[in-house]
Amino acid sequence: MKIIEDENGIDIAQPKAARHKIGNNKTKRKPKNPIKFDVQLNEEQKQAKDLILKNAITILTGKAGSGKTLLACQCALDEYFTRQVERIVIVRSTVSKEDIGYLPGDLYEKMEPWMQPIIGNMHLLTKKDKVDTMLKDGVISIVPIAFMRGRTFVDSFIIVDEAQNVTDEQLEMILSRLGKGSRMILCGDENQNDFKRKTDSGFNELIEMVNSVPELGMYQLQKNHRHSVVDAILSEYHKKRLAKEQLKT
Repeated sequence: MKIIEDENGIDIAQPKAARHKIGNNKTKRKPKNPIKFDVQLNEEQKQAKDLILKNAITILTGKAGSGKTLLACQCALDEYFTRQVERIVIVRSTVSKEDIGYLPGDLYEKMEPWMQPIIGNMHLLTKKDKVDTMLKDGVISIVPIAFMRGRTFVDSFIIVDEAQNVTDEQLEMILSRLGKGSRMILCGDENQNDFKRKTDSGFNELIEMVNSVPELGMYQLQKNHRHSVVDAILSEYHKKRLAKEQLKT
């Protein structure tokens, strides 16, 4: 698939009707009241959101079930509904060298299995038909990592989900796509690294840059939003991994 963009970073291969809707959101009248979502953030997530809105790039960490993706989706939708950005860009690794060409269907259909966690969270936050219309119009766009090179995302809110499954070289390329008026969240958990060689992940190296790079922030979510048994299970798995690492040394 060849992606051709205009000077604003808009894919001109999209239907004209969709392209018309991308680029005029910030000129619309801003809502007077805060946006109401169907799922409310807890105090921890509110603190994280404050940090996200202070930085151009934020790393959002936390164990499975801590609500990283939900928070990222809420921030993205809130920024769009309050006319701060023109579109939402979703990036998610497939940990398969990004070769999805053999799959049937268009780009959305190819990526849909990997995008379900994000789209599902958006459906929880606001009306399903509203999210589906935004997808249809290209306001919410799905971009595989392999298709990001050479692009610049202007006035966009970018969600990089499962960032622990992205290599150091890929992360460098993704971060360099950030254009003016844009914001990026990278959601990840080093304990969910799916690489065969765990050192292939560039996530921890990015975390090490937080204190050196201005407008790069990090927040670690602690609270579990799933069944209470999840915490106990994750704790046991963590112990087993530590034991295996000690045996190796």
